[in-house]
Amino acid sequence: VLVHGLWSVGGVDLLKLKHSLSAAGYECHSFNYHVWGKPPAKIAEKLHAFIENIDAPVIHIVAHSFGGIVTLHLFDQFPFMKQGRVVLLAAPVNGSAVGRRISANPMTRWMLGQSHVNGLSGDVPEWKGWKDIGVIAGNFPIGLGLVAGGPELPHDGTVSVEETQLKGATDAIVLPVSHLGMLMSSQVAHQVITFLRTGKFDQDTTTPLLDAEPA
Repeated sequence: VLVHGLWSVGGVDLLKLKHSLSAAGYECHSFNYHVWGKPPAKIAEKLHAFIENIDAPVIHIVAHSFGGIVTLHLFDQFPFMKQGRVVLLAAPVNGSAVGRRISANPMTRWMLGQSHVNGLSGDVPEWKGWKDIGVIAGNFPIGLGLVAGGPELPHDGTVSVEETQLKGATDAIVLPVSHLGMLMSSQVAHQVITFLRTGKFDQDTTTPLLDAEPA
């Protein structure tokens, strides 16, 4: 199951990754949502219903950016899901400095909908180790987040590496990609597929995050 980020239009930005996963033998289902009127906890309820309608014994989740926050809410509410692994791509699980700046400005606050509620502003549910979960962060600092002042370095143009660090993660890596560029990256696709298959990333050509726990 692919879960897109905040401002994605129908998950179009995930099509390249979806193609790579399909070529690797995975049946892909895209979960679409919008944040206007619903906080991440409510979106997670819809994601749960979406997953429950998929007839498969093993279901992996790959979530980009805000979609990762929705995924943490999903497992906080429904911890006993089907077997499968989880990969978070540049998900600001510790809150987003860029998001907080946008939310603090009355002229731009509307752009975030209710994504700040236990989401971009912080207070995201903790990961309690229900499944193997891998975290991919980018450190190529080009992106729309720079317009709002940008996060602290190192960052991917929108989300800082520190904002992605998840306590209890099975494995984690940093790649030289931007926030949206990672969705077009063959290296990211390789790492996602590797983790879904093995529960570990291919660390030979990447920089490990220091707080990643062994699988």
